[in-house]
Amino acid sequence: MNDFFKAIDSFFVDVLFAPLDALRTLELESWSGANFINWFFMLIGFVAFLYWMKQLKKFNDNNEEDRDPTAHSFLN
Repeated sequence: MNDFFKAIDSFFVDVLFAPLDALRTLELESWSGANFINWFFMLIGFVAFLYWMKQLKKFNDNNEEDRDPTAHSFLN
């Protein structure tokens, strides 16, 4: 059983966390390179936000939103 848990440990440390170890060494060389993942996720979030705003504007322009105060039960 001990070998089983050591195999799981080895898999996580040597395989799954290897990219994070590479980022740790990259951090010493350049800050922006080490934070590439953060910038990438921020870009995805910004694009998703713009898409969401575009969809809201489309529904607003078509008057598809029910703006009656009693339209939603939590607004009563």
